[in-house]
Amino acid sequence: MNDIVPTTNPNERLLIAASHLSVLLGAGLLLPLIVYLVQTDRSGPVASNAREALNFHISVYLYSLFCVPLVVVIVGAPLLAAIVIATFVLAIVAAIRTADGGTYRYPLTLRLV
Repeated sequence: MNDIVPTTNPNERLLIAASHLSVLLGAGLLLPLIVYLVQTDRSGPVASNAREALNFHISVYLYSLFCVPLVVVIVGAPLLAAIVIATFVLAIVAAIRTADGGTYRYPLTLRLV
């Protein structure tokens, strides 16, 4: 993914930031999915970042789903809290790092899309 040339188009940079910050906007999986489907053939950097954000959000939902049964054994609640905090922090970090139109790779993300 590092072979994607950074974009200088302000509209594309806005779509990239919105894809990463979708969790803060309340759009979760929906916004990166729509951006990815619309921009796949139009813009490499936008599609690449939307795919990365989509993979990250899917991974967060899966990790959270696996933590729910662990709440019974008291281990799940701190893990869920850590996931929520990490999700917000990583989304903000990704938006800042991609402000110039580059690509950000989230840590511990399953590459499903």
